[in-house]
Amino acid sequence: MTITFAMLGAKALWLLYLWLLAAILASYLSERKGYGEKIGLAFGLLFSLLGTLAWLVWPAKPDSKWKKIGPFGRAKPENTAQREA
Repeated sequence: MTITFAMLGAKALWLLYLWLLAAILASYLSERKGYGEKIGLAFGLLFSLLGTLAWLVWPAKPDSKWKKIGPFGRAKPENTAQREA
């Protein structure tokens, strides 16, 4: 049985991308839910996809961006025309 090292390298690269993407998503979700980026990054790096899934079901703090704005997007800016007048 011959193992082609090029194929192992390609699979390892895709797994690395998946691992990093999971860490990024967990970090984003934890920051959005009001707990800070570092704890989400730790969850994502240590538990990979399970860490990301954990942050999807983790409850958000009452004053978090998740509760105020939602899971995606930014806050809508105030009406600038009213400020100028």
